[in-house]
Amino acid sequence: MNTPDEVHQWRKSKRSSSGNCVEVSAGPQAIHLRDSKNPEGAVLSFSRETFQDFLRGVRGEEFDLG
Repeated sequence: MNTPDEVHQWRKSKRSSSGNCVEVSAGPQAIHLRDSKNPEGAVLSFSRETFQDFLRGVRGEEFDLG
């Protein structure tokens, strides 16, 4: 989904007070996620459509997060 030459501009929540965050980078074809504690670690990549479906599910309380 991403090319080796793709440059990521990573963002994390402004509400984050510690380093325990998920960082997000929106590429032209995919959304990328990584752990801010381990920026050189694994990057999860999702198509924009898949990520939008996930966000709709979170907002619609389709997941048991409790």
